Amino acid sequence: MTKLDKQIIITMDGTCGSGKSTIAKRLAERLGVIYLDTGAMYRAVTWKALRALADLNNRESLIELARNTEIRLTRGEEGTRVFVDGREVTRVIRTPEVTNAVKFLADIPEVREVLVAQQRMIARLGSVVAEGRDTGSVVFPDADFKFYIDAPLEVRTARRYAEFIEKGMEITRQAVREDLEKRDHADKNRPVGALRLAEGGIVIDTGATDDIEANLQKILDCLN
Repeated sequence: MTKLDKQIIITMDGTCGSGKSTIAKRLAERLGVIYLDTGAMYRAVTWKALRALADLNNRESLIELARNTEIRLTRGEEGTRVFVDGREVTRVIRTPEVTNAVKFLADIPEVREVLVAQQRMIARLGSVVAEGRDTGSVVFPDADFKFYIDAPLEVRTARRYAEFIEKGMEITRQAVREDLEKRDHADKNRPVGALRLAEGGIVIDTGATDDIEANLQKILDCLN
């Protein structure tokens, strides 16, 4: 199945280092639909808050800021483009500053409500592959296909460690493992939007191979 004959919603949640983002992007590209990166939307609002010098400890001001922010996602030659109030922020939302601050907004229920509403609006306009932590369990509980991407901790550690070494970063394998364990615990125990297998979700284990196409094929086989 490489071409859709109807409008559908596919969700893809899973653990860090399992390959879910790469697979989700590749799947959206293969199907010719929007890659709905929910994490990018939280980053977008965070970028706006930082640019406005907002107090990240002031919940009410952050909620108000989210309610007055328009986020738009479009397909581009290099993937999904992200716009905040008409301005493209695709690259600037990936800075360490935004990464370190996004938790302040992502853990506020009212902010999540605002962005979930926007995510559902995007999906009403056309087919999407939505990727995040709770896309199948919360955002799109009635999605046509719900996937949960996972791999053993040691496999994910090896992958992430190799990525860091390739980038010339000095880090130990143990440090990478501990960071993944910490992130797994945080993701699965967040007060809102916690990572879990959605009802009716399909588990895709990518631990056997790093071949993206092979793992993508597991998804495509389920869609046929």
